[in-house]
Amino acid sequence: MFTSLFAPDATPEQMEWYNDLQRMTTSGENIIRIDRAFGDIDVTDLLGRVSAPTLVLHCREDAVAPFREGRRLAAMIPDAKFVALEGRNHLLLESEPAWKRFKDEVRSFLAGVRDAGEPG
Repeated sequence: MFTSLFAPDATPEQMEWYNDLQRMTTSGENIIRIDRAFGDIDVTDLLGRVSAPTLVLHCREDAVAPFREGRRLAAMIPDAKFVALEGRNHLLLESEPAWKRFKDEVRSFLAGVRDAGEPG
């Protein structure tokens, strides 16, 4: 079930790999605990205090985290840059068009952060 939400466009081989990874890294009981713990975390009141350069990337049709929440997160962080990615996968696949845009945006963002930190 997780796999079909996190990577609905994955190949059968990618889905099998992700299913195997989940089985090897945690138990069913732990994933329930983790999910509940993440559901209890709310840092909304702290977002306005973020002072680090911030890039938020979000797929428009993400089934795990609604697109509006990505926009909301970026809007609450001062000077955050929001980038909408075309796709459905929460876990980006290198075969999808969003992957190239994701890489390009992250590289550009990191280059800008690096350049901003260098003395003029």
